[in-house]
Amino acid sequence: MNSALAILKERGFFQQCTDEGGLADLLTQGPLAFYIGIDPTGPSCHIGHLVPIYAAAHLQKAGHIPIVLMGGGTALIGDPSGKTEMRQMIGAEEVSKNISAMRPQLGRLIDFAGSNARVENNADWLTPLAYIDFLRDIGRHFSVNRMLTFEAYRQRMERGLSFLEFNYQLLQAYDFLELYRRHNCLLQIGGDDQWGNIVAGMELIRRVESASAYGLTFPLITRSDGKKMGKTEQGALFLDPALTPVYDFYQYWRNVPDEDVGRFFLLFTFLEADECRALGTAADINASKERLAFEITQLLHGEAEAESARAAAKAMFQGGGAREGMPTTEIASAKLAEGISVTELFTLTGLCSSRSEARRLIQQGGAQLNGEKVSDFDALVDAGLLKDGEIILKAGKKRFHRVCGA
Repeated sequence: MNSALAILKERGFFQQCTDEGGLADLLTQGPLAFYIGIDPTGPSCHIGHLVPIYAAAHLQKAGHIPIVLMGGGTALIGDPSGKTEMRQMIGAEEVSKNISAMRPQLGRLIDFAGSNARVENNADWLTPLAYIDFLRDIGRHFSVNRMLTFEAYRQRMERGLSFLEFNYQLLQAYDFLELYRRHNCLLQIGGDDQWGNIVAGMELIRRVESASAYGLTFPLITRSDGKKMGKTEQGALFLDPALTPVYDFYQYWRNVPDEDVGRFFLLFTFLEADECRALGTAADINASKERLAFEITQLLHGEAEAESARAAAKAMFQGGGAREGMPTTEIASAKLAEGISVTELFTLTGLCSSRSEARRLIQQGGAQLNGEKVSDFDALVDAGLLKDGEIILKAGKKRFHRVCGA
């Protein structure tokens, strides 16, 4: 087996391949241009984006050429794959802003400096398309009956699939064709929910250019405890520290189920596979979790931030020590002087999404303030509760937040 494919398989980045033998042969013939698609409908990359980015990084390390395709055009429509409802429409200005924020995040895993790796935006060729010409030249190659055999469309047909979304597969297939024409891109990789779109692109290249292209998908990653990967009580786990503080990012990985540790080392770090497996079966699994959290945080936020988050976590669970790495909210001194309700404070800091959720947390005995359990919904928090200039909130067993006067 080709070494690049062997690495992807060993680390968990392999679910289906359209022609494994043919792709293996192609990968041995020299650098191969391949692409991954990134959906820029959010303000930052999140954990859901990471698996294809890591897979692309492994292929790049094996000598191949990644093309990261930002969906600046398709984001205006929305991909129905894996969705039960139509995605909310966003404007071109917001999409462009999202792409600008996500590009430097991609560079933390993929080397764009001094390499052939590139970032493309499908708005460059989709926006100028003349609709009648597109239907005549591209749409004629697609069978509606075949499109409806793919899982993404079959699921949505039960709830209602808009004509706008129905066009998505044509546009993504056209992306593959354009990248083939522009950069001789012969491989698309992505999550297994993209299988139908990838196959459609391959078939379009075959029909229009009489050329062979390939597709490879990897499993959709889930946690062993059944929780959705990358989801927290506050929502998605973003790479932007303004949306997900580095401390929270670190803590997410520190608190993954024991059964997932080895698998997540393989997927989300670049440590050797043997070491990943050894860490996943180590007697001190908590030490392995700390290593996992540090390695991933270091890759995606830098060593200094990872050190700070690790120090803050140890300080909280061992008592005393610096709190600088902990998520912090500054509240105006005047507001603290007059007092703020404890439910409002838990909501303001993001530990709870609403005051009603804060009340439930208190009712269930999961809220603490400076190490003391909170039992009064109407308790006022004021400057008198500051200790060394801060108030430490705790929600549940593992979520902390620091409040300081401004």
